[in-house]
Amino acid sequence: MEQTHIGPNGAAASAGAQRRVLVVEDDRTIVDAIAARLRAEGFQVRTAGDGPAAVDTAEAWQPDLLVLDVMLPGFDGLEVCRRVQAQRPVPVLMLTARDDETDMLVGLGVGADDYMTKPFSMRELAARVHVLLRRVERAALAAHTPRSGILRLGELEIDHAQRRVRVRGADVHLTPTEFDLLVCLANTPRAVLSREQLLAEVWDWADASGTRTVDSHIKALRRKIGAERIRTVHGVGYALETPAA
Repeated sequence: MEQTHIGPNGAAASAGAQRRVLVVEDDRTIVDAIAARLRAEGFQVRTAGDGPAAVDTAEAWQPDLLVLDVMLPGFDGLEVCRRVQAQRPVPVLMLTARDDETDMLVGLGVGADDYMTKPFSMRELAARVHVLLRRVERAALAAHTPRSGILRLGELEIDHAQRRVRVRGADVHLTPTEFDLLVCLANTPRAVLSREQLLAEVWDWADASGTRTVDSHIKALRRKIGAERIRTVHGVGYALETPAA
């Protein structure tokens, strides 16, 4: 008989349908705590304590998501992210011990989808994992749901069906989170969306403590599509600029 697991969030998941999460962290106390919480949420979990082991485990086990520390023995989490993403696309939640925006932007630049700064609550980490996996599911559904036409905003083109973005005719590589963030802004061009609105729409996360995540993703997005295309309204949020009619 197939066993059914009921997680603390009340969701039922059959053991055969459990999502796989690889936790990469060299601090034994932290990795054990993360693994225990995610298993209690109904996930299958494996762990790795250094860069080479993380890449090997990801290739052999094919996880659905990585929780990945930046500082690791062997080679760091940024290199792990590069190598794993070269094998196959997989959502990555990056963990960093420093509240350093440069580290966050570099992590987003090599393919991480979200990040958390230590110390963090296990409740929030579990919520972020659920959100990232839901986004992957929505993206897969959208890819098989035809939408007519391509949204053109001046030299910026957004192809919803193929989840592709072009600027002046050249393809721009965006992470799944960056694409969803751009689409959210493009749905109401020139309208100012608050950080809390973006956090709720893109991350399904209603806690204002995550607004720094929005800021860092906006900066990463600006670097790829052009800083002038996203306007900051200080104390409020962001708006996607469009050419004057």
